[in-house]
Amino acid sequence: MEWLNLSVRWVHMITGVAWIGASFYFVWLENNLNRVNPKDGLAGDLWAIHGGGIYHLEKYKLAPPTMPDNLHWFKWEAYFTWMSGIALLCVVFYANPTLYLLAPGSSLSGPEGVLLGLGSLLAGWFIYSFLCDSALGKRPALLGLILFVLLIGAAYGFSKVFSGRGAYLHVGAVIGTIMVGNVFRIIMPAQRALVRRSPRTARRTRPCRPRGCCAHGTTTTSPCRCCSS
Repeated sequence: MEWLNLSVRWVHMITGVAWIGASFYFVWLENNLNRVNPKDGLAGDLWAIHGGGIYHLEKYKLAPPTMPDNLHWFKWEAYFTWMSGIALLCVVFYANPTLYLLAPGSSLSGPEGVLLGLGSLLAGWFIYSFLCDSALGKRPALLGLILFVLLIGAAYGFSKVFSGRGAYLHVGAVIGTIMVGNVFRIIMPAQRALVRRSPRTARRTRPCRPRGCCAHGTTTTSPCRCCSS
């Protein structure tokens, strides 16, 4: 069990760093594009040097006239981080909940604690999705404040029934589930639709929520990583 714990922990750490690194890289890339007199169809470009090589990156306003045969999708970093995180919860906490998950004197039984932990992950995603689809989705500052307050409330509730470590990590797990839910339910379907459409059709139906979800994901990567460490 100790070797399994260590192996899953390393997978989770490595894939998490890859996911966070990619998120911050694309934010940096977006903020540093040269948008002065871009070529036709481009939003901007950027020249960079790294590892002994010079790179030229171009961002299209929407999509190229024809899609390339080899298009890299940034999704597996998120999926493997979440799956390894759930596996780590199972190995560390859920396999023996009375030892590590529940607080001393907790009124919950072991199975009840496991169900509460897993249920909180699903509840966190559905509450987040509901709020984003509501009128609050058009008021990002207020939405962010409400989500922050809800996370504080979740942390307080966890601390009443879980051990300190269990409560701390479940806050990170809720945030991580929201982030990967955005990738799976919002961002990837919108990107697949974009690839399937012609540039002209896609321009008329450009999705707005995936960009907001990407921003939410990048903003929450640091607290999520902190709570998972």
